[in-house]
Amino acid sequence: MKAMILGAGIGSRLDPLTRSLPKPIVPVVGKPVMGHLIDLLRQHGFSEIMVNVQYLGHKIEQEIGDGSAYGVRVHYSREEKLWGDAGGVKRVESFFRDGEDDTFLVIGGDDLTDTDIGA
Repeated sequence: MKAMILGAGIGSRLDPLTRSLPKPIVPVVGKPVMGHLIDLLRQHGFSEIMVNVQYLGHKIEQEIGDGSAYGVRVHYSREEKLWGDAGGVKRVESFFRDGEDDTFLVIGGDDLTDTDIGA
């Protein structure tokens, strides 16, 4: 299954922390928030993840890489300008249509949760 993590936002509510660090890789209990999300997605059967990046996106890509350290495959959609949540998903529509199952999940890059996605 495929998922998308929305990681392009500026993170102004976490200022000044996010002046030099994008909010998806702010550490929580020694791991980036996005790392916790990727672990959750993997536990629920997601193996391919698209991440849209813009503000300090290179730092997200450096931290998360290709996803192999998390046991998944991570792809990046680099946005020169912010497209908003729906715009970011629309830009990678073909990613979700490429495969047998077109069901997918979208989650915010700063959503720290333990939601039972399977339910």
